[in-house]
Amino acid sequence: MKKTLESSEDSDLLVRLNHSFKGLSKGQKQIASFIMENYDKAAFITASKMGRIVGVSESTVVRFAYTLGYDGYPELQKSLQDLIRNKLTSVQRIKLTSDMNQSDVLRSVLKADMANIRATIDSTDSEVFNTVVDELFGAEKIYIIGIRSALPLAQLLAYYLGMVLDNVVLMNSTIGDVYESLIRITGRDACIGISFPRYSARTIDALKFAKTKGARIIAITDSTFSPISELADHSLIAKSDMASFADSLVAPLSLINALIVACSLRRKEDVYARLSQLESLWGSQRIYATGESDRL
Repeated sequence: MKKTLESSEDSDLLVRLNHSFKGLSKGQKQIASFIMENYDKAAFITASKMGRIVGVSESTVVRFAYTLGYDGYPELQKSLQDLIRNKLTSVQRIKLTSDMNQSDVLRSVLKADMANIRATIDSTDSEVFNTVVDELFGAEKIYIIGIRSALPLAQLLAYYLGMVLDNVVLMNSTIGDVYESLIRITGRDACIGISFPRYSARTIDALKFAKTKGARIIAITDSTFSPISELADHSLIAKSDMASFADSLVAPLSLINALIVACSLRRKEDVYARLSQLESLWGSQRIYATGESDRL
């Protein structure tokens, strides 16, 4: 059986398909072939819809999942989603949701984001999280990089972390400026890389460079198999399964919020003092609206 998918981690799903193919029934072989040839669609359709497309019953699709050793079709589907998430183009992503009912969009997207947060809570390692906080307080400088859709996350983390610590550097996303910003990084520093599918090649290259300089690498990403997680000394995992071509950044944002809060609690008195000074400055400069006169 020809492998249509590539796998950087010798995907368990591909191994199961290749080992089991000869022993599958005719209908199950049709399902396997469909998955291998149309993985971008197969990963996000129901068992009944796959059955209709392939020309077999829904029960045959479910039995196919059991035959491969999964607890059911949802587990097989999740395995396939994990495999191909980084391979989908923006065009493929939007095609996957092209048949979504317009009236269901709001509810479907919000429920998907809730599921991402729940999955992040279940998979979060508190010990690793606390170790990352220790690393940040032990670093001489903290470099933060996030490119494209991860840029707002990097900006938010740098903005608020900068209110707690004086050594935060948000790196510019242009190729030259990234390396220029990192040229002085040392083994006494920490570098936080933020990237979600589709993973930024520039972020990966920047972290590789920082690692050669001996810096501690912290990844904020969606999987331990993420290319930036593989470079990292510590990884904070937040689920970002998408409902469309737009990345779901709700769970990553919550994780970053938790990191900011944890750091601020380590230096409560310093943060109180700094925020008091900022409040006075913001008030004198009328940065924020405070009453009716500001709305006129």
